[in-house]
Amino acid sequence: MFRTVSNFDRIGEENAFAVLARATELASQGRDIVNLGIGQPDFPTPPHVAEAAAKAIRDGHHGYTPATGILPLREAVSGDLHRRFGVSVDPGSVMVVPGGKVTMFAAILMFGEPGAEILYPDPGFPIYRSMIEYTGATPIPIPIREENGFAFSAEEALSLIGPKTRLVIINSPANPTGGVTPKAEIDALVAGLAKHPDVAILSDEIYGTMTYDGEQHVSLLSYPEIRDRLIYLDGASKTYAMTGWRLGWSVWPARLYDMARKLAVNSFSCVNAPTQFAGIAALNGPQDCVAEMMAAFDKRRTLVTEGLNRLPGVSCIVPKGAFYAFPNISQTGWKAKKLASALLEEAGVATIGGPDFGVHGEGYIRVSYANSAENIARALDRMGSFLADRKAA
Repeated sequence: MFRTVSNFDRIGEENAFAVLARATELASQGRDIVNLGIGQPDFPTPPHVAEAAAKAIRDGHHGYTPATGILPLREAVSGDLHRRFGVSVDPGSVMVVPGGKVTMFAAILMFGEPGAEILYPDPGFPIYRSMIEYTGATPIPIPIREENGFAFSAEEALSLIGPKTRLVIINSPANPTGGVTPKAEIDALVAGLAKHPDVAILSDEIYGTMTYDGEQHVSLLSYPEIRDRLIYLDGASKTYAMTGWRLGWSVWPARLYDMARKLAVNSFSCVNAPTQFAGIAALNGPQDCVAEMMAAFDKRRTLVTEGLNRLPGVSCIVPKGAFYAFPNISQTGWKAKKLASALLEEAGVATIGGPDFGVHGEGYIRVSYANSAENIARALDRMGSFLADRKAA
């Protein structure tokens, strides 16, 4: 009998896709399902972006591109980062990749091996831990606590760095909590990292355009003292409603860039050409579409948090970023994953149980408000009726 290598016994997954599959299956059986599980904007990709891809096809851009991405797109990324953060980024340090996951995959592969430790946010995006364990490295969770507004604590993160630490993963605005870490904490983290010059940083800023209430996103690119060991992760999926296009980009320090290029050559060759032209249109074109989407998300944020706080046994702080709420359901008596499953199967509402995002996720569920206000209101009504009628299993 053939045998796979042991790494694959350790690899996990992202349960949001399993919930999506089950919700789709139930809908195909005629069930009315409201999906507040998947982190996908319900808006169409902006027309001028889609047209740029169609034009690229008509113009004959059907072939391979450089593994790092076409230069005009890398220049557009550089220009966008300068406009948003006032930082200078050499297009020669930008990698174009098929989605944000590819950057974390590459970064964790570079630093993860048996005997190494990698710090990551918990609750956090599940692929962090999955990939760390795949490499044989030891995952060290940085607790993300409700009492901190779901921002990370620089002091706590720094206290977890030890002699085996190779990489620290930071995510703000955050999935699954919607937390935004304030500048003072990021300043403290960067200052503390000066004592650990051999530790690299992966900053996942895929939700960097998505903040509310005047909250300013602080990019780690703004700190020149760590640029030589910082990997910046971003992409088009969330900001431009382009999840299915699979378009991401990253900024790499010089000594790691060629490693990232070689990984691209060995794995995906390049991102498809028409999508790259769509990315240029997204970054260089009008940004009204982003503002309109964020205005809608802001209204839904109010709707979902006020509605969740009216549910029996549920409390929810107001998220400051992304498009997720992370309500505390501990007073309902339900375990989080059992509640999420029951809400889907019995009430027709898809959510994600907090433990799918880490050991510190118990007592919470993730609710995405990347759905219409009408659907959110229907889901909240169903959740309220369910919690009023059903005792914890």
